[in-house]
Amino acid sequence: MFFKKREYTTGTSLSKLAWKKLLMNKIAIASICFIFLISFIATLGYLITPDSSPYANSQSLELASLKPGSRINVLRIKKNRIIEKSSLLRKMLFGKSNDYESIPYVAYYFHSDKIGITEYSTDSIEDPRIFDFVLAEVCDHLISESYRYDSLTQTANYLTSDSLKKSYHLAELQDLVIRNHLKTKRFILGTDRYGRDYLSRLMIGARVSLSVGFIAVSISLLIGIFLGSLAGFFRSWIDQLIVWFINVVWSIPTLLLVIAITFALGRGFWQVFIAVGLTMWVEIARIVRGQILAIREKEFVEAGRALGFNNFRIIFYHILPNIMSPIIVISAANFASAILIEAGLSFLGIGVQPPMPSWGSMIKENYAYIILDSAYLAIIPGIAIMLMVLAFMLLGNSLREALDVRIQNRNE
Repeated sequence: MFFKKREYTTGTSLSKLAWKKLLMNKIAIASICFIFLISFIATLGYLITPDSSPYANSQSLELASLKPGSRINVLRIKKNRIIEKSSLLRKMLFGKSNDYESIPYVAYYFHSDKIGITEYSTDSIEDPRIFDFVLAEVCDHLISESYRYDSLTQTANYLTSDSLKKSYHLAELQDLVIRNHLKTKRFILGTDRYGRDYLSRLMIGARVSLSVGFIAVSISLLIGIFLGSLAGFFRSWIDQLIVWFINVVWSIPTLLLVIAITFALGRGFWQVFIAVGLTMWVEIARIVRGQILAIREKEFVEAGRALGFNNFRIIFYHILPNIMSPIIVISAANFASAILIEAGLSFLGIGVQPPMPSWGSMIKENYAYIILDSAYLAIIPGIAIMLMVLAFMLLGNSLREALDVRIQNRNE
């Protein structure tokens, strides 16, 4: 039995053993599932958000500060413009402008060829206003300018959007309006002070957090691995120069450095990514340098030199694959740090700019409600940031344990 066990472990690569150990860690699996869930929501974006307008910025001041779970009846009226067709991919990435105007109401009634609604209002002092709309103005496939109503026969003649004349009985028009234009909107997490759907902005805000983590970590990996490899492999004056530069950058507080770079590049979406990425390469460079210094004199490196391989091939094809474990672990931690830094910048107002939603900017817009009866407007994005950072930190710890060869050998 002992011989079989040794045969199995020695015949299995360290990467397979690490992956097997990671899959046995329930905390790691839970973290991976949570990260994949948020990534899936952020990727689909506007295809699954209740408000698919760009940046989920459809405002309705009548619906400001609604409680979670609120249901509101709305009358949808076509806007006076050509309805634009958008591809599925374009809608998923950038959203689609609303082709209808949604008017909230508490009651409706029909009279003659019109529909009347009693406007929804949160103001209990003023009397609600009543609006009348011609049915042709409501139906999206009719041209109201060609409308002609016969009160005796209760029929209406219209020109449809495809230039066909059609006659409707009044009951048919009313049925069309009821089925297609009287809708009920549900706000699962309520609305903010501008009447925007809070769940939609929270879902789109996940894109910013994941994007800044991914791009910032990618930038830091490119710079950190390149400079760390040069310093650790060539040593001499190159190592001294790079180490001096690392120490200078390391001595500056990260947040202050990010703020300085942000002011230099300007405020905006991509500027935040670059600013965060340019401040996270230092730790990666130090780790890469230390790892290369430890293995640059190993036998396989000397064998590469003896075979005539150039230095860059030895570094990128032979040395770096053997030191990827600590780089992967530190990347997971940097991903969490990038999310926190972006949230802090957006809270300070120098990160992602309105109307683009960000979890940090959502806290900034609603932190005054913490002492009021709508504290959830600031608490929900705060919890989202906390869970995302916690997931990446737990995943990083689990990766460190799974990739530690000494722990694996000790367990065996």
